[in-house]
Amino acid sequence: MQPSVFCLMRIHRHRVRKPKIEIPQYRFNEEIDAEHLRVVDEKGQPLGVLRTADALRLAGERELDLVEVSPKAEPPVAKFLDYGQFKYQKEKEVRKQKAQSKEVEVKGIRLSIRIGEHDFDVRYQQAKKFLERGDKLRLEIVLRGRERSHSQLAEEIMNKFVARIRQDFPIRIEQPISKQGGRMTLIVSR
Repeated sequence: MQPSVFCLMRIHRHRVRKPKIEIPQYRFNEEIDAEHLRVVDEKGQPLGVLRTADALRLAGERELDLVEVSPKAEPPVAKFLDYGQFKYQKEKEVRKQKAQSKEVEVKGIRLSIRIGEHDFDVRYQQAKKFLERGDKLRLEIVLRGRERSHSQLAEEIMNKFVARIRQDFPIRIEQPISKQGGRMTLIVSR
């Protein structure tokens, strides 16, 4: 009889990785596969619809790249410009947009039917901090045992908490009080 073998596996938890910046890809010079292009020169003046070969020749004469800036147009729009500089500008715009956008998190605050006044104030201070940062709040009360028959008390506590927050912030209720088993939740945001 063989001895039993225990396989010990390491639990590996990945950090939540933020998605990389997605920079739009533009075709330029020989990568352009359209037969005809609506061409715009480096000063923004339209040159009309030209064959791709003619547009490439003109771009070469001006020592610039031919970049397809609007591939979905009919015919596609291409422009004479320095591709390296154009790509850098687009990357800069994407980074700026990403820096200005903020991910909204849902932060949880757990209350109870038997919460004391001091604990209530502490939870209120936490909620205030979360709302100032722009996060949403999930208020939660877990009803245990006999508390389940007193769900109206839980609703009163949640309404009291929301009323207290409304004194400082103009908030809106995103999800009204919902009861699932012994858990009551409510989501609010600014």
